[in-house]
Amino acid sequence: MCGICGVSFSEPRVPEKAFLEEMSRTLSHRGPDEEGVFIAPGVGLGHRRLSIIDLVSGTQPIGNEDGTVQIVFNGEIYNFPELKRELEGKGHRFCTRTDTEVIVHLYEEMGEGCLERLNGMFALALWDDKRKRLFLARDRIGIKPLYYAHNGKDLAFASEPKALLKLPWVDGGLDPEGLSHYLSYDFIPAPWTIYRGIRKLPPGYRGIFEGGEFRTERYWDMDMGDRLRGLKEGDLKEVLWEEFCRSVRMRLISDVPVGVLLSGGIDSTSVLAALRYEGVSDVRTFSVGFEDPSFDESRYFRKAASFFETEHHDEILAPGILLEIIPEVASILDEPLADASIMPTYLLSRFTRGYVKVALGGDGGDELFAGYPTYQAFVLARLYERIPSPARAVLEAVVRRLPVSFDNMSFDFRAKKFIQGIPYPPIERHYLWLGTFSPQEKEELLTDGIRGALEGSDSFRVLHDYLEGRAFSSELGKLLYLDTKLYLQEGVLAKVDRASMAHGLEVRVPFLDHLFVEFVTGIPEGLKLRRLKTKYIWKETIREKVPREILKRGKKGFGIPVAKWLCGELREMMLELLSGERLRRQGIFDPRPVERLIEDHLARRVDNRKKLWNLLIFQLWWDHFGRG
Repeated sequence: MCGICGVSFSEPRVPEKAFLEEMSRTLSHRGPDEEGVFIAPGVGLGHRRLSIIDLVSGTQPIGNEDGTVQIVFNGEIYNFPELKRELEGKGHRFCTRTDTEVIVHLYEEMGEGCLERLNGMFALALWDDKRKRLFLARDRIGIKPLYYAHNGKDLAFASEPKALLKLPWVDGGLDPEGLSHYLSYDFIPAPWTIYRGIRKLPPGYRGIFEGGEFRTERYWDMDMGDRLRGLKEGDLKEVLWEEFCRSVRMRLISDVPVGVLLSGGIDSTSVLAALRYEGVSDVRTFSVGFEDPSFDESRYFRKAASFFETEHHDEILAPGILLEIIPEVASILDEPLADASIMPTYLLSRFTRGYVKVALGGDGGDELFAGYPTYQAFVLARLYERIPSPARAVLEAVVRRLPVSFDNMSFDFRAKKFIQGIPYPPIERHYLWLGTFSPQEKEELLTDGIRGALEGSDSFRVLHDYLEGRAFSSELGKLLYLDTKLYLQEGVLAKVDRASMAHGLEVRVPFLDHLFVEFVTGIPEGLKLRRLKTKYIWKETIREKVPREILKRGKKGFGIPVAKWLCGELREMMLELLSGERLRRQGIFDPRPVERLIEDHLARRVDNRKKLWNLLIFQLWWDHFGRG
């Protein structure tokens, strides 16, 4: 895993090496082992390397035999050995044992179509000197990030925005539309970013820069049709398990030891089960727990580690440790991301990196198999809408009067969120449940100047843009598609990438093998969510393979006690960063609604943890990156 960056010009001028080196230095945490630069008329490529495969001769950039094709690459290609054998049979000569060099020769054979042969996670930039063309690409699911800036004649790219901000011609000003999306979703969907002059290449897209023009195009997407409706459930479970084990097996390729990030949930425990099924005996697992019992999962991850007899390492975190790292975590978020679980993920990555460079994770299972409580709420909402209006009014009044609890996933928090979303159509409702500020709340929160810049913009429009032109067999299929395209790609995977790469740890995700994803999306939605039973077909598939206690446990996010902290340990930071004086100087948020949010939370009248954390993260981002 690595960090990449570079520039390309519409004219054949030579980039300044100092700029490339400065961009590359901002990415040193992603690749602490080596650095490399390639400069030629019209292009400059920079690379920071985390050595995983071919520790000796894999320095990048890497070129073909005559040097006319050069690449910088971030990721892993798991099927590279078979591709290499095929290319050698066609006469290509290799100088390294890396997966990166395979892409160079595959591009020579297939051009832009080479992406369709790659199985892995990646972001890459390839310079074709004969065509004077820069070719960018991002993996199908979006496991690895890729940002770019195009000013109409020149193009720059990087693994993280902070590298692009080193270039004097990149506009790092606040993008109001990116801000609006962040307030709605807690993340910013591609292609937007928080910066006016920077965009994200969407997952499953390639970009081509040639003659000053830059165009992007999709090369892969999910097909949500029920292609496997005719398959018997028993046969389906058998094939599903074999496909998952194939994915896990492929992700063991490495020249360094591989571990497992173990939460004690169904998905990370499934990874352990697959490793045992594949005959892997020497398995190391890594976990973190919490002293707060409503957030702690140590009982479950220790049960899984004991059941599979792993070499287990865990760490129980006191609140003080989490609080101490808030400035560190803020410093890696050059784009605001309001998922509070980035804090324990950051500490888990740091802890794991003390033992291994590569770890397998369980991300993606909930989006593929309908594992979140919001899917149960989707079913309940349909039933709730059948209740006569007078009875609903009484129920909603009762819910609003429920006493506030600051425990993780408390009943009152979920019930009030449920009621808030009911007036909206199913798609918008789902993202109100997942997100933070409603359109009306944003209207009240933002200043006149920001609202004016957003005239005609609608964050919910993003949802329908993603769905436009796609065929779905059910309303649930739309939600699963959107959660993969938005919540998973822009939230969960961005969190894992930033937290792990801050410590030079590579995280591989077997659930997101694109062949496995293509198989799962063909399974009828009724086998994923059966009445109120989430992940039905996956739970049935692993029923005899994991401990029963883990199979039966409810969904519990990797959270932290934000609600309590805002009344205690984080109170002073919150009051300082969200003070009326500061907000008036900043000119983005109206101080009055923010003051009400704070007062209601401190008085425990309303649980405003999500809204206040969202604003707090934005302010920390502003102090590190936004002022410029």
